[in-house]
Amino acid sequence: MHVGSKGWYVSQLKRLGVNRHEGRKIEKFKTTTLANLLEDKQN
Repeated sequence: MHVGSKGWYVSQLKRLGVNRHEGRKIEKFKTTTLANLLEDKQN
């Protein structure tokens, strides 16, 4: 898995305990949305 890929963002978010966002599974979102979500959760 490459750093910055969609799968990487999904695994990082799951490691932080985030499985859903806005009532939908995080796997359904685009990479840019996941990147922004991860940045918000880390701060």
